[in-house]
Order: sequence, then C-alpha cells, then structure tokens
Amino acid sequence: QVQLVESGGGLVQAGGSLRLSCAASGRIFSSYAMGWFRQAPGKEREFVAAISGSGSSTRSADSVKGRFTISRDNAKNTVYLQMNSLKREDTAVYYCAADMTIGVVTTGPRSWGKGTLVTVSS
Repeated sequence: QVQLVESGGGLVQAGGSLRLSCAASGRIFSSYAMGWFRQAPGKEREFVAAISGSGSSTRSADSVKGRFTISRDNAKNTVYLQMNSLKREDTAVYYCAADMTIGVVTTGPRSWGKGTLVTVSS
C-alpha cells in the first residue's frame, strides 16, 4: 500500500492558477502510476489526469485538456497537478490516487488520499 497526502488547495479567482502536490510514502514510488480525481458538491467523483510510473505517458479529461498538467518527480516521491485558467466549475475536492498501471489508475485506483479543496471564485 502507498500512503498519499495532498496539499496546495485553496481559494483562487477565475482565470488564476494553482499547483497541487501529492506526497507518497510506502513502497517504491516509481512503480506506481498516479492520478488526480475531483468531486464537486453534489456530483460524483470524476477523473482529471493520470501519469505512468516513469512519467512518459499521461492522460487527462477533456474538460481540463490544455489547462491542467500532471507531472511527477520520482526523486521526491511527489506528483503534481498544475492548474491554469481556472474556472468556477473546477471547484471541487481534488484527490490523489495510485495504482500499478495508468489504465487502472484512470478507472479504479485502489489507493487514495484524503483530498484538498480547491475553490474558484468569480
């Protein structure tokens, strides 16, 4: 199992930027694909972005393409989500997730962080 702790959430104006971080502990970080999900009030949790263990492959939801970028630093056991051009509809709790492959982490990861709240104001 890998333990995940998110940070970097907060209040930002529409059009602004935030960078979320997720620190992982436990087994070898580079063996895990990592992902970000979000859950807005009253809505189901949805996939945002994912990255392979090596960082060579990424995926992202259509709603964030061109605005959000996922990256990782395996030396620091950390995955990031750079969020630019934020919109009010990006307001949500953002969760970090991990599993063994990018395919699984995109659809049904087994390890989750507790989340960090991002609020975008107009």
